[in-house]
Amino acid sequence: MLAFVAGGESWILFSYQRTIVAWLLTAALLYGPVTASARVLELTVEDRAPVLDGLEFGEVGAYEKLRGTVRFSFDPGSAANTSVTDLALGPIGPSGGVEAEANFVVLQPAESGRGSGVGFLEVSNRGGKASLRYLNGAARFAADPVESGDFGDGLLMRLGLTIIWVGWQFDVPEEPGNLRLTVPVATTPGGPITGLVRSDWVVEESVTELPLSHRDHVPYPVADPDDDRNILYVRDGRDLPRRIVPRDRWRFVGEVGGIVPGQISMDGGFAPGRIYELVYVSKDPALVGLGLTAVRDMMSFAKYDPDSPFRVRYGIAFGVSQTGRFLRHFLYQGFNLDEDDRKVFDGMLIHTAGAGRGSFNHRFAQPSRDAHRFSTFFYPTDLYPFTSLPARDPVTGLDQGLLDRLAPRDRPKVMVTNTGYEYWGRAASLIHTTPDGGSDADPAPQERIYHLASAQHFVGRWPPLVERRIPGADGWIGNPVDFLVNLRALVARLVAWVVDDKPPPASRYPRMAQGELVPAEAVAFPLVPGVRLPNEAHLAYRADYGPRWKEGIVSLQPPWLGPPFQTLVPQVDSVGNEIGGVRNVEVAVPLATYTPWSLRWGQIQPVEMRDFRGTLLPLPRDRETASSDGDERPTIADLYPDLDFYMVSASHAANRLVEQGFLLPEDRERVLRRARELWQRLGDEEGADR
Repeated sequence: MLAFVAGGESWILFSYQRTIVAWLLTAALLYGPVTASARVLELTVEDRAPVLDGLEFGEVGAYEKLRGTVRFSFDPGSAANTSVTDLALGPIGPSGGVEAEANFVVLQPAESGRGSGVGFLEVSNRGGKASLRYLNGAARFAADPVESGDFGDGLLMRLGLTIIWVGWQFDVPEEPGNLRLTVPVATTPGGPITGLVRSDWVVEESVTELPLSHRDHVPYPVADPDDDRNILYVRDGRDLPRRIVPRDRWRFVGEVGGIVPGQISMDGGFAPGRIYELVYVSKDPALVGLGLTAVRDMMSFAKYDPDSPFRVRYGIAFGVSQTGRFLRHFLYQGFNLDEDDRKVFDGMLIHTAGAGRGSFNHRFAQPSRDAHRFSTFFYPTDLYPFTSLPARDPVTGLDQGLLDRLAPRDRPKVMVTNTGYEYWGRAASLIHTTPDGGSDADPAPQERIYHLASAQHFVGRWPPLVERRIPGADGWIGNPVDFLVNLRALVARLVAWVVDDKPPPASRYPRMAQGELVPAEAVAFPLVPGVRLPNEAHLAYRADYGPRWKEGIVSLQPPWLGPPFQTLVPQVDSVGNEIGGVRNVEVAVPLATYTPWSLRWGQIQPVEMRDFRGTLLPLPRDRETASSDGDERPTIADLYPDLDFYMVSASHAANRLVEQGFLLPEDRERVLRRARELWQRLGDEEGADR
């Protein structure tokens, strides 16, 4: 059994009954290739070494790191694979299936019997590794964790987890340490397959060339630079009409990611303040959907294959942003059953996915492309259905849910966490409202939804950089609300939920019925000099990608946009901080307004939202300052007579978070140190100048 144990001022996270994983003692820890009986053809451990020279992580002891490659085979005739676009058009290898190969890294207890028996598979965001930074408090995002700081305080190790990373994305940059999946292309007997690919750019300053790829990924090749279907569009705003740029004014040039041509150039350059959009014909579509099956089969291999060198009993998936959307897509397309009809993941932690899925399984899909208010426009990301349980769309008449393809017994226990940014920038309200935006919709029975109030997409820098001062206002671009402490607590409770069926905290998110979730124009944001609300929250559209979209084929580029869904956002208190969710100490005992959104101050289209970032707007220190500036918010002096009163209030707020299950007892001092630092910067008149 897993249990929390308290003793004096020290806390032990978990103690384990070894009988739960005694069967693991027979698992082989191998160096060379493992020939598997499941859909993993061969797994080769190329390197196996102790972590930090055998440093012990609590009662679990030492860890070791395995690195190598894994070869998969996917049966086009299996019912588990019918959702993979173009799999029937892939080459059949000697195994009798379509084959792919990935690199992998595993961290596991050196003594298998001392672990928890839980495999924790982080779905890699664009080839990287985030869980040690997010959950262990590591000092950096390490492509190859080797130094002490790369492992932080070892929380995941102290929980006894076997941490698994495997390549799933075919087009990530080929850089050392990146996780990557090598997949074949789809072909027909008549020759190469061609289709439309779209790239877009918001041009901030005059440039002469633009890359076809997104975020330095490997682009699809141009089939024929002279094809009449290659069209460059330009428009002056997100929702303004497109104009075709004459073909004799632009051309394909250069190289990106080994692809020639990999860029476009235009006579006179690309003008700042405009949105450019290229549709071009490519060929040889990669079998992108194999990324979903690779993640599925790697976890299945760890759980069910007796020859796995990292055998586990349970599987938990973790995804951040792009890969949170990947996990929503994984569930929507029913991939939580392997080819032998066995349940794969028992639990999932889906972080900052908003209402999105993504380009993970269609012809010429680009997995890195997402969709924000003012970048990467209108890709197949925010698509109905949004809620886990069926909810009727009154426009189309469809009545669907995200989990429809999985029987209740095959569904994992899911925790969904979103910050305020996902409500403003990723339509997150749609995961718990009806499609018409008229009422609240309940989560699935084995689902928890948590709103991390007033936080931005990632934890912002503290202290803030001077160059991020907001022009014309007292504040900074970048929001430092630390929600990572909540994720640490929730991952511990997810393990207990999966292994012992111990319920986690109840869902905590803003609800319409309680006045906590409202249209953007109804947000009661206080008057703050130099600051205004965004014009509009991000919208999800009923988009049409062409008549073959149900087959995974996009034939309409750019897509036709139908009516948008109603996006709602959290209401705020008198300070301007969000209500209705998990309110961390910074928000519950405020010295500032923390907005999860930031406008594009000092850039083109300044009234639009900046991707990912929020703002830090310090409260006025006293009433005299507030009155002279016209600031409507309460002052620091109104709220706290002195530092001692403030710290007592912060301590009470931290205690409530511990009691509610959103803060580990061991992290209480961490948040109180941050509170004191905030006072020294924002609340103390003798402190540093703002």
